[in-house]
Amino acid sequence: MKQNDFFSLSLSKELLAVAQDLGFEKLTPIQAESLPHLLAGKDLIGQSKTGSGKTAAFALPILEKIKVSERQLQALILCPTRELATQVVGEIRKLGRAHQGLQVLSLVGGQPGREQAEALANGVHIAVGTPGRVLDLITRRRIDLDGIATLVLDEADKMLDMGFEEEMNAIVRELPQKRQTVLFSATFPASIQAISKRYQKNPVQVTISEDEASSIEQYVYDSENEHKVGTLMRILQQHPANSTVVFFNTKASVKEVSDLLTEQNVPCGSLHGDLEQRERDTVMTMFRNGSYRILLATDVAARGLDIKNLELVVNFDLPSQPEVYIHRIGRTGRAGEKGVAVTIAHPRDSLKLLEIETATGSKFKRQALGFKNQHGLGKSLKEAPMQTLSISGGRKDKLRPGDILGALTGEAGGLKAEDVGKIEIHDKYSYVAISAPMAKTAFERLRAGRIKGQKFQIKII
Repeated sequence: MKQNDFFSLSLSKELLAVAQDLGFEKLTPIQAESLPHLLAGKDLIGQSKTGSGKTAAFALPILEKIKVSERQLQALILCPTRELATQVVGEIRKLGRAHQGLQVLSLVGGQPGREQAEALANGVHIAVGTPGRVLDLITRRRIDLDGIATLVLDEADKMLDMGFEEEMNAIVRELPQKRQTVLFSATFPASIQAISKRYQKNPVQVTISEDEASSIEQYVYDSENEHKVGTLMRILQQHPANSTVVFFNTKASVKEVSDLLTEQNVPCGSLHGDLEQRERDTVMTMFRNGSYRILLATDVAARGLDIKNLELVVNFDLPSQPEVYIHRIGRTGRAGEKGVAVTIAHPRDSLKLLEIETATGSKFKRQALGFKNQHGLGKSLKEAPMQTLSISGGRKDKLRPGDILGALTGEAGGLKAEDVGKIEIHDKYSYVAISAPMAKTAFERLRAGRIKGQKFQIKII
C-alpha cells in the first residue's frame, strides 16, 4: 500500500468510501504531508498554494472526529472571503455526505445574520465564516463556542493582508484553550510566524514548495495605454481558450471592456467590488458551468476564487507586486494541465517585467500579434457551450441536484443527461447549466412541469 494512497490513512470506512466515490485516489503533496499529523490531533502550520487540495486536508480530520449526535459547534473555519467560505462549505458537505444529519453552516456577510443565528440555535456541527460576521455573532452572543475542538485559519496571510488581524485575535480569545489549531497560508511572512506562536502549541510545519510557473507558458505584449483594449481583443484571438480570466487594476477598466464585449455579443461576466452577493454567485456560476467563457475581474473581487480547468489568464494591467502576478497566473496550469498567462505591458515597464521574471524564475515569451482586426472577435468566442437556468428554490426547499436532473431527464423533461451540465444549489435558489441548443426546451419544460412535486419560477439568465 503506497503512502500517497487515500487508503493508507486511518480514516473510517465511510469517509474512505466517499473519497473513492468522489474520485480521490492519490493524495496531493499537501495532503500526504499534513493528513497523518492532523488525524493524530496535532497543531499544524501548512504552506501551499490555492488549488493544492488543502481543503480536504483539514476537512477529513474534522469529519473523522465529528460527533453528529451532539448538536453543537465542534469546528470553526475562518476564511478571508465569502467565495472561499462558500467553496469550503461545499467541499465539506460533499466529503461529509455519509454523515447522516451533519449540519455545515456558512457565516458570511451579504446573507441575513438572523437566519444564521437561528441555524446556530438549532444546532450546527461545523461553521465556515469570514472574521467580520463570526465576530459579530460572538459579540451578539448568538454563537456557542464551548464545544469547538478544531480551529482552522484558511489562507491566513490573505486575512492579514485584508486587515482582519484584530477580528482574528478577538475570535481566538473566545475559543476553548484545549483545541487543535490548523493554519494554512500561501506565504510565511513574519506576521504568520507570530500568529502561529500566539495561537498554536508545538505545531508541525509542512511546506510544499511548488513552482507556480512551471506548467504555465508566459507571454508579454507591449502596448501604449490608448491601444490596450485593441491589444486585448487580438490576444483573445491569438490565444483561443474555453475559459479565460482577465485581471484589471480598476473597476472602470472592467466596465469598459465588458461593454465592448457585450456590444460584440461575446458572453462574459464581470466581478468587482460593487456587486451584491447574489450577483457574484450568478457570475461565478455561469463562468464555472460554461455559460461565460470570459471573466473580467479586479484582484479584490477575485480573492479566494478557485477556478478549475482555467486555460488562460490575461493581465490587462500589470500588477503592482510580483506576488500578485504569481497569485493571478497560479489559477491556471493546475493538476498537471498546461496553462497560458498573457500580460499587456507598457514599453516603459521593462523593470517591472524583470522583477516578475526574477520572482517566477522563468522568462516571458515575446511574439508578434498576428491579428490586424483589433475589435472583431472570432465566432467561437461568441458561442458559449452552455446556458444557465435559475430556479427559485434551493436547499431550504429541500432541493437536491438529483431532483433537478430528474425533472429535466424524466418523462416530462425529456432531455438527455449529456444536455445537462453543472447544477449548483444555494439556500434559496439554484442554477443548472443546459447545452445551449437545448436551453429553450429545458426552460419551457421546467416552467410547465414540477420539481419534486413543487412549482418554481424558472428564468434563462
